[in-house]
Amino acid sequence: MINAASTTLSQPLMRHDQAARLDTPAENKTNGKNSQTLSDDALKKVQQLKQRDQEVRSHEQAHLSAAGGLAQGGPHFSFVTGPDGRRYAIGGDVSVNVAPVSGDPLATLQKAEQIKRAALAPAKPSTQDQRVAAQATTMQMKAQMELLKQNQELKNKKDPHQSTPKIDIST
Repeated sequence: MINAASTTLSQPLMRHDQAARLDTPAENKTNGKNSQTLSDDALKKVQQLKQRDQEVRSHEQAHLSAAGGLAQGGPHFSFVTGPDGRRYAIGGDVSVNVAPVSGDPLATLQKAEQIKRAALAPAKPSTQDQRVAAQATTMQMKAQMELLKQNQELKNKKDPHQSTPKIDIST
């Protein structure tokens, strides 16, 4: 999920590779649980959690890759501990700077396009992702209007007295 943020975060978010290291088997051996002692229901739950974890990580990585320099840190995940004692990502977000570029509608237009690509990058964008994409579309339209306004002002500055040419056909 894209988390639209217009200011820099005060602390860095957890990087994707750091989050992945939280789930290493070496760190989870201390709980004494393993797949041989889990019930069939618990094993099924672990499998579901593993699948969800992979979906969440792939989804957030797609946002991060498409956001490029607009991302403010890496993905942030919410975790749940499974019956095997391991932590699995069940949700996440990537904060993206969505503020317009002050005084530069062309740069704002380009930024809005990148925000939209980042929001819609995952195979299954969430409702929040679609909301951010819609905000980026609005940002694009405002930037386009500002560009048109600037172009008209430039045109008027070049020849403010220009009028429609008249042709005299009287003889």
